[in-house]
Amino acid sequence: MTLAHMAEESAEGLPSGVPTLLVKVFGKDRPGLTASLFETLAAYAVDVIDLEQVVTRGRITLCALVTMPARGTGTEGELRATVHAWAESAGVQAEIISGLGDNPARGAGRSHVTVLGHPLSAEVTAAIAARITLAGGNIDRIYRLAKYPVTAVEFDVSGVATETLRTELATEAAARAVDVAVVASGLQRRAPRLVVMDVDSTLIQDEVIELFAAHAGCEREVAEVTAAAMRGELDFEESLHARVALLAGLDASVVDKVRDEVRLTPGARTLIRTLKRLGCQVGVVSGGFTQVTDVLRERLGLDFAAANTLEVVDGRLTGRVVGGIVDRAAKARLLRSFAHEAGVPLSRTVAIGDGANDLDMLNAAGLGVAFNAKPLVREAAHTAVSVPFLDTVLYLLGITREEVEAADAQG
Repeated sequence: MTLAHMAEESAEGLPSGVPTLLVKVFGKDRPGLTASLFETLAAYAVDVIDLEQVVTRGRITLCALVTMPARGTGTEGELRATVHAWAESAGVQAEIISGLGDNPARGAGRSHVTVLGHPLSAEVTAAIAARITLAGGNIDRIYRLAKYPVTAVEFDVSGVATETLRTELATEAAARAVDVAVVASGLQRRAPRLVVMDVDSTLIQDEVIELFAAHAGCEREVAEVTAAAMRGELDFEESLHARVALLAGLDASVVDKVRDEVRLTPGARTLIRTLKRLGCQVGVVSGGFTQVTDVLRERLGLDFAAANTLEVVDGRLTGRVVGGIVDRAAKARLLRSFAHEAGVPLSRTVAIGDGANDLDMLNAAGLGVAFNAKPLVREAAHTAVSVPFLDTVLYLLGITREEVEAADAQG
């Protein structure tokens, strides 16, 4: 056989006309069960074509696709009898199905569909699965990514374009009030990324300007303007100047008090720590203030940070900001700038935010995640997370809770 023929056969897999056997085993799991089955099959010198095993609450389901017994080792009937006898002695059930060749090739258009539920109901799962089918997709595999703080499961889907599937499932997710993310399959999913997030109400639980306003006695007025701006009802730059003006005269020592009052969002440290271990770079862009983001950058080991700067003269806030304003358009520009500096294409970037001023950044990124976002933002982003745990974004990248915990234990 020529090298060309060998390469062609290797690429195509087992010829479709070759008889094969599907050996299915299910029952109570125990140590050594898988090894024992294959020791039994080894007597017939079979080759393993495909193999999959899952254990759920102590019950095993094991499927092995193997070739027919090699010449001189026994017949198919003898192999069947031997496997059934082994299953009886092992306290499990076995089923053997004859067929031809390997599994059919998966269809084009492969995607990962991540579903987050708190809890994840059977009704929602049925609706998502049905919508995948209606879109022309086939579910090839399902597995759990996490059981807390949310239930996260991932569907491997083929046969439908990623963008088509994303559109279909976005409609279903909105109707069912569940979080669904659809990303293309491929090697690029595991390559290092750049993750850029908003700060106020995303990386942290607070709106920093409202913390300043509380010290100035104008918290209610500032909160009303902030809420309108985040809903997209006011121009961000205009609203920023109006709110900052209310802080005029505050002693600059209030900056240290505000820094101490800032509360990280649950899961923020886990998200950043895990991303850094994966070789990702992490940054923040904020309509807030460098007086806070610079400290966050240092404490969390961030690679990039950009925000507005409050002007301080003679030890007091002037009620003005200095330098360029970080608004909606600037956030998208900064994402592109950070990506260029990091040497990461935009397709490998992830943006996370909650407000209308994050929309350009979310749409510019390879994956835009609306985190506990306003309705306008949730509808426009690629995907949404509606639980208050920032590290759930890791599940959208295919990282399991077990992998996170194992890395933490080693660290």
